[in-house]
Amino acid sequence: MMMNTSKSPFKINGGTVVKGKWHNKQYTILKELGYGANGTVFLADSRIGKVALKLSNNSVSITSEVNVLKSFAKVQGYSLGPSLIDVDDWVTNKGNISFYVMEYINGPDLLAFIHNKEGSWIDVLMIQLLKDLQVLHENNWVFGDLKPENLIITGPPTKIRCIDVGGTTIIGRAIKEFTEFFDRGYWGLGTRKAEPSYDLFAVAMIMLNIYHPKRFNKTEGGIKQLQTMIRQKKGLLRYEGILIKALTGKYQSAKEMRFDLLKLTNGGNTSRRKVVAGSQANISRQVKGQNLQTSNTRSKMVKKKKKAGWIESMLIIILISICYILYIYGQLT
Repeated sequence: MMMNTSKSPFKINGGTVVKGKWHNKQYTILKELGYGANGTVFLADSRIGKVALKLSNNSVSITSEVNVLKSFAKVQGYSLGPSLIDVDDWVTNKGNISFYVMEYINGPDLLAFIHNKEGSWIDVLMIQLLKDLQVLHENNWVFGDLKPENLIITGPPTKIRCIDVGGTTIIGRAIKEFTEFFDRGYWGLGTRKAEPSYDLFAVAMIMLNIYHPKRFNKTEGGIKQLQTMIRQKKGLLRYEGILIKALTGKYQSAKEMRFDLLKLTNGGNTSRRKVVAGSQANISRQVKGQNLQTSNTRSKMVKKKKKAGWIESMLIIILISICYILYIYGQLT
């Protein structure tokens, strides 16, 4: 859910109807889902079913988040964030309140889902997350405020999704929102400039958070403290090399980090091109074998036909010869 960083400015009872000023669509509030610095998100009922509705006194923030969701909608194959449904204003006796409506992503958050599950689930979900981040980065966005509370697991099939795009920032600008534990600036390991490596640092910290569910406080900070925390957990040791690279900004893209994680998961064998090439070679050999076999079969059939044709011709000649001899014999007698 959303990080409770301040007191929610909206206290709305269940059953309250929010009606849009411009589109006249109605939404019945069911319950509060969470709140943050830029607004409160409610679960609401609508004509199309359950939706997530965000109210905010900051119309600029609403506009920014709506633009992000609109941009996501244009990216084919991208499904990390929720889809946008409606944008409007709610007229109240205290004035107009801006809101937008988005897809309600239902499921446990990352830490709740991963609890008591095998470590392989971490590999699956992080590989999936890195794939979506690669698409996001290629479209000039950085997610910014990545953390387990904002990552929801849906399914089947199992899919990792994000419920908050408030921190999403155009590459090159300053990060808009962050949570200290997942922020490299807080740990003294980089700037708050929006770039792919910022998100990859957060992915590494999410993995640490999985094994340190209560998190831990900053003492000396820097890579030394984080490396110590990695080595405290047996499950994290296998990821140490990948985590250190992500925490120190060595990865230039999510694709690189994903490749290393795939390599680790597959026991060091991720030469996908070789595997594909090998498969293609096997298929090619099989096809050639089948073609050769077919060719041999056809050749045999042709030979058999030729032989049968020759025998047939000889029999016809013999029969004609016999008939001719009998005819001549008849004439002579």
